[in-house]
Amino acid sequence: MDYKQILSQRIQEVPPSGIRKYFDIMAEMDDAISLGVGEPDFQTPWHIRDAGIYSLEKGFTKYTPNAGLSDLRRAICRYLKRRFDLDYQPIGQTLVTVGGSEGLDLAFRCLLEPGDEVIIPTPSFVCYGPLVSMIHGVPVYVETKVEHEFRLTPEELKAAITPRTKILVLPFPNNPTGGIMHREDLEALAEVLRGTNIMVVSDEIYAELTYGQHHVSMANIPDMYERTIVINGFSKAYSMTGWRMGYVCGPKELIAAMTKLHQYGIMSAPTTSQYAAIEAMEHGDRDIETMKQEYDGRRRFLVDGFRQLGLDCFEPRGAFYVFPCIRSTGLSSEEFCDRFLEQEHVAVIPGSAFGPGGEGFVRACYAASMKNLTEALTRLERFLGTL
Repeated sequence: MDYKQILSQRIQEVPPSGIRKYFDIMAEMDDAISLGVGEPDFQTPWHIRDAGIYSLEKGFTKYTPNAGLSDLRRAICRYLKRRFDLDYQPIGQTLVTVGGSEGLDLAFRCLLEPGDEVIIPTPSFVCYGPLVSMIHGVPVYVETKVEHEFRLTPEELKAAITPRTKILVLPFPNNPTGGIMHREDLEALAEVLRGTNIMVVSDEIYAELTYGQHHVSMANIPDMYERTIVINGFSKAYSMTGWRMGYVCGPKELIAAMTKLHQYGIMSAPTTSQYAAIEAMEHGDRDIETMKQEYDGRRRFLVDGFRQLGLDCFEPRGAFYVFPCIRSTGLSSEEFCDRFLEQEHVAVIPGSAFGPGGEGFVRACYAASMKNLTEALTRLERFLGTL
């Protein structure tokens, strides 16, 4: 069989993730330290796990409504109001998804026609462009700059807009840079968007993980509520990556379309996970603060460590990554990561994996123990000494 003739041309053109190869190599190393996985090192809090276990004991193992358990949707809406002053209704404006990733895919597939353009600020998470390309949309990458603290500026946005622009992705707080958008930054972007039909897909999976300031959503900005789809989930804030729980909130007409596609492709999110998610939404605020405080200490430790070793490092304002510049080593991002992993058995991710603007940087995740962070810096000092 000639599978090149059988496979979709689109999927053959999508490059493999620039992240996964380092996990595969590291799996063969006994003493490897991973600063590459974007996953909390905390266990899901016990009271959340217990809620999932209790749902199984009670035999709650059937399908739920397509949009998710009504109790969960109500909890999500209360949470968004309590934490971010966002007003959504549990019926019609809220959809429970299999992780935030499904929400992104649904939004793109329900909004885009072939040839429509999607503005994607980069560096950013690796999934946006491939998801757009797979439905014959056109990713338009806009490179954010370290001198702007990796924020998207109104000038950059305006320059990227064409008659085919359909969506602006706002990936803030940002993976991999840790950049955020302040209210005044969003207001400046809103001024550019007014008078257009451009929708905003706001990926707010790291909304709870900001340091020294409170997250603001584009949906909080006047006139932007009706054009914004908020994507969020439980993976990062509650350390629930494996539960695969996310949600989408937005205008009723858009959520209705996304729910229709969700009905055919997914049916409903995992029932056990939904019961655990209710507990997280209702009683998990203290867990968030505990984990966030720990991340903040690790953040400052790692930034200081990179700087002391002579690597320029932007101080991240959100998420749980640092994005040091490694240009002074004379290596490309991929060369640096390959050699660091080979010589010192420490995995970090090349900035080039995250799109234009990422070359010359690497991503290191501080969702790791202080013991591992300390050892990783010791190995980095030794590695830099060999260059």
